[in-house]
Amino acid sequence: MANSWATLGVDLHLEPAGSSGLRRGLTDALRDAVRTGRLAPGTRLPSSRSLAADLGIARNTVAEAYADLVAEGWLTARQGSGTQVAMGVPPTSFGQRGTGGVPPAGTAPRRREPGRPAYSLVPGSPDLASFPRTEWLKAARRALATAPFDALGYGDPRGRPELRTALAGYLARARGVRADPDSILITAGFSHALRILGALLGARGVRTVAVESYGLDVHWGLLRSAGLATPALPYDELGTDTGALSDEGAVLVTPAHQFPMGMPLHPDRRTAVVEWARRTGGLVLEDDYDGEFRYDRQPVGALQGLDPGRVVYLGTASKSLAPGLRLGWMVLPPSLAQEAAEAKGRVDTCGVLDQLTLAEFLTSGAYDRHVRSARLRYRRRRDALAAAVADRAPEVRVTGIAAGLHAVLRLPPGTEQSVIQAATWQGLALHGLAFHRHEQALAEPLDALVVGYGTPPDSAWAGALEALCTVLP
Repeated sequence: MANSWATLGVDLHLEPAGSSGLRRGLTDALRDAVRTGRLAPGTRLPSSRSLAADLGIARNTVAEAYADLVAEGWLTARQGSGTQVAMGVPPTSFGQRGTGGVPPAGTAPRRREPGRPAYSLVPGSPDLASFPRTEWLKAARRALATAPFDALGYGDPRGRPELRTALAGYLARARGVRADPDSILITAGFSHALRILGALLGARGVRTVAVESYGLDVHWGLLRSAGLATPALPYDELGTDTGALSDEGAVLVTPAHQFPMGMPLHPDRRTAVVEWARRTGGLVLEDDYDGEFRYDRQPVGALQGLDPGRVVYLGTASKSLAPGLRLGWMVLPPSLAQEAAEAKGRVDTCGVLDQLTLAEFLTSGAYDRHVRSARLRYRRRRDALAAAVADRAPEVRVTGIAAGLHAVLRLPPGTEQSVIQAATWQGLALHGLAFHRHEQALAEPLDALVVGYGTPPDSAWAGALEALCTVLP
């Protein structure tokens, strides 16, 4: 039986043209594809039989064109490796064909972009170099090998049941969350969750979501883009004052580890926000920021455990694993679960294979092992940071370090901006506290740095710490 074109080799789009014959036209088309960079060095080409079948020409024509380009140095052909684009062939940029990659006379040189900082202590990211690649790959293989066929379909908008079930067990055990798999919605990170909640709250007639005086402007912006006002709650030495809530429809808080100030919500204020929600019918949106990482205190359980009917619990794998996974989750009151799923869309929009892998990672115990290992590594960094600052800049006070991946360094009054400027000169990316202050903040202004000690890879940690100490007053 003749082979079907659909079963042969790899796809390669070519349009042999010209009046010099089919062989010459094919040779020119292949050479042009390599020269312009459309076929990158190392790209494996289809076999002569496969390409001939695709183009509807004789196999000898393709073989001769390949041989011509091998002789010219554009291609290589080795036994067992097939035909490939030669390594080291410099592509010519579009619009400059035939010039050997040299810009035409009179072309202005491209402006060089400023270099990236040598070090970064910007908060909000873990050490990406410590991602558990080997264990994740093992979990991915096991998950894919056992996944049912229907897992690769469009799927339930709530997310894969394997992951929702695994999360229900893990969150109950580790964070004190009262969750049923049917009330969990998988999202593509925290921002995606806020978009869903913004649409849901707007549809319910909510117009205002109170937020904390310090936080992330991107989160406030997402709520505002849904048409919601975001007034700031007062902040004092006890943290966010939830007793100031009145007729808002919802409130967004980080009760386990306030970002960026680094303290847990005071017990009286935890009680107050839940009582407010019960009394007014409002919703508490609980961002469990850095909930896995604590060092010098007992873990603070999730606020959701106090009233699952009034609190929406939000978590992600962004700090514990990596933000690039784009995996987050919401544990919703049963009365909101269906509405949230509808607001998300009719099909699952989160990567199914990563969901299945995370489910396997959780149930196998690999996630717990990774978090414990990371907790020890980040604690050593935190201790090194505190010791270095105490030694090199005794006037600077390190606070908010009982948990999380960042510290707040209290500076002498009036010095925050000069320290940020000096850090820029040192090639150090750094955020001041003012960067995270709400424009309507009800809090006394403070000069401080928000130092993300989890961000640098191990190879850059010592250099980043030295650069920091150099700029401190």
